[in-house]
Amino acid sequence: MKTGPSTALIVVDIQNDFCPGGALAVADGDAVVHLANRLMGQFETVVLTQDWHPADHASFAANNPGGEPFSMIEMPYGPQVLWPTHCVQGTEGAAFHAELETDRATLVVRKGFHSHIDSYSAFLENDHKTSTGLAGALRDRGIGEIVLVGLATDFCVHYSAIDAVSLGFGVTVLEDGCRAIDLDGSLAAAKAEMAERGVTLTTSNRLKAA
Repeated sequence: MKTGPSTALIVVDIQNDFCPGGALAVADGDAVVHLANRLMGQFETVVLTQDWHPADHASFAANNPGGEPFSMIEMPYGPQVLWPTHCVQGTEGAAFHAELETDRATLVVRKGFHSHIDSYSAFLENDHKTSTGLAGALRDRGIGEIVLVGLATDFCVHYSAIDAVSLGFGVTVLEDGCRAIDLDGSLAAAKAEMAERGVTLTTSNRLKAA
């Protein structure tokens, strides 16, 4: 795949709470930081996404009496994993990893800030209707293709990829730039769905400048 002015890099949720030592740590999650930094130099448009939850967020197990982390409940918009409290607005856990070169970003998209609905995707909240505004911002910049890296492969990267395809973007996920939670087989299921929906799964050494 070639990078160029019509392709954007989206760096998903490389935040302290998703890195080792964080409240919802992804194994080896911090290993993607330096690759993300290197890739940013290859793109004119770089988007960082940031989970930004209020403390009373409905997806937190602590806010659901009797709820256990990683169990499932039904929300008005469908099934919802109950998560440990993470990425609470203004906390150190919600901050980007200290070594992530955030000054290279063209745009930062915060998501999950509505207390009643979770938002894995960079494009749509989990009702698959409420927009983050990212699609319009990319189209205004003439972007038709996106490349995704970040955390976690099987949740926020996966949902971002699927929604981007549904919105008409060409989508590539760089697997060496992502790490997964892999909850009850979620990684295999995510990769299968992405492939089925036309997402290109590849590695960073396959990228070439246009």
